[in-house]
Amino acid sequence: GCMDDFIVGVSASKAAMPPQSAPPPAFHVMLKPRGAICNLDCAYCFYLAKEALYPAASFRMSEEVLEAFVRQYIQAQRVPEVTFAWQGGEPTLMGLDFFRRAVELQRQYCPPGMKINNSFQTNAVLLDDEWSRFFHDHHFLLGVSLDGPASLHDVYRLDKGGRPTFDRVLRGIELLKSHAVEFNLLACVNDQTAAHPLEVYRFFRDQVGARFIQFIPIVEAQPAASPLPGAHSVSGAAWGQFLCAIFDEWVRRDVGQVFVQLFDVALAAWAGYRPGLCVHEETCGLALAMEHNGDVYACDHFVAPPYFLGNLLQTPLQDLVMLPAQQQFGRHKKTLLPAVCRRCPVRFVCNGGCPKDRLAKTADGEAGLNILCEGYKAFFTHIDRPMRYMAELVRAQRPAAEIMTRINAPGRKRHARRGA
Repeated sequence: GCMDDFIVGVSASKAAMPPQSAPPPAFHVMLKPRGAICNLDCAYCFYLAKEALYPAASFRMSEEVLEAFVRQYIQAQRVPEVTFAWQGGEPTLMGLDFFRRAVELQRQYCPPGMKINNSFQTNAVLLDDEWSRFFHDHHFLLGVSLDGPASLHDVYRLDKGGRPTFDRVLRGIELLKSHAVEFNLLACVNDQTAAHPLEVYRFFRDQVGARFIQFIPIVEAQPAASPLPGAHSVSGAAWGQFLCAIFDEWVRRDVGQVFVQLFDVALAAWAGYRPGLCVHEETCGLALAMEHNGDVYACDHFVAPPYFLGNLLQTPLQDLVMLPAQQQFGRHKKTLLPAVCRRCPVRFVCNGGCPKDRLAKTADGEAGLNILCEGYKAFFTHIDRPMRYMAELVRAQRPAAEIMTRINAPGRKRHARRGA
């Protein structure tokens, strides 16, 4: 399904180093063991169409590609922790034996003193006790795609037969909980869900009991280079309103209890650290994608011939990351930023957002403006005061959650209500 940088957040903060001539100490690869093959047919999925890149393929990663990847990926990382990110399509369609073998290979190639993490993005429809036990025993972090309560989730997240999937997803989540598997919710924010921020957030918090939530804006480029986003996309204004409404509830009652990825990214930036998520880093190019056959591309959102780097069976991963074309791809995120972005007061946390969303023109006609700019700007402006306060707490080594006492104090002017 929708699988932005689910775990890029976990490991890319170490990875997003500026371009250099030596290989980066760490980089991240999103793995597609079944390519684009999926058992769902979500209306807004950008990845299903990638099947067309491999007309005669079986879409099953071979033992040879798996082994080459595990070995090369581990050897190329010069950091104490390495995260394998399994994605798709739907990775459970590979079957459990494939992942048992992957874990064996990881053990075989893991040098002393290195820790290996696995994250696994799934629609949760095929999970059962056996999968859940495996995830628990091997400490996998699961990312589960869920867009909100049934009335919202089932608008677009249907299976190949056009049937709703909500009940099956929730069943999968209950299985993960019963086996004590750690999971994040990954929610796509589309033209429908954007209008119901608190309904979505409270459902996740109170019904599902989620503690880690990622909101991913759906932005579809129109065919025929129309400047308007596609049918399922969230508008910039709606994206900003959605985030502000959830933030205002979160900052009053859930700080330290519920972790919303974008709020964490913001707090890091306000506290003077790098945002730690490729979407909001200054440069990119260190979060690549690998198809089922070992073909490596610039990024999960740029799996297309112009962004093909090579195949890891012919060229080692470490060399593919260092290709001039890939270095330039990463630098362009910064160098092609429009002048209006460079002058923007929230640039330090936004950095222009993801290059795949830079489909609009600025008021003075410069290309490369993020289609969600209005929303990001409204949101980052709206949270400035509470973020400054939380950043002070963090710098004083006090829990950010103390902000709730301050905001909820009787007689306090509720500045965070603006725009709620």
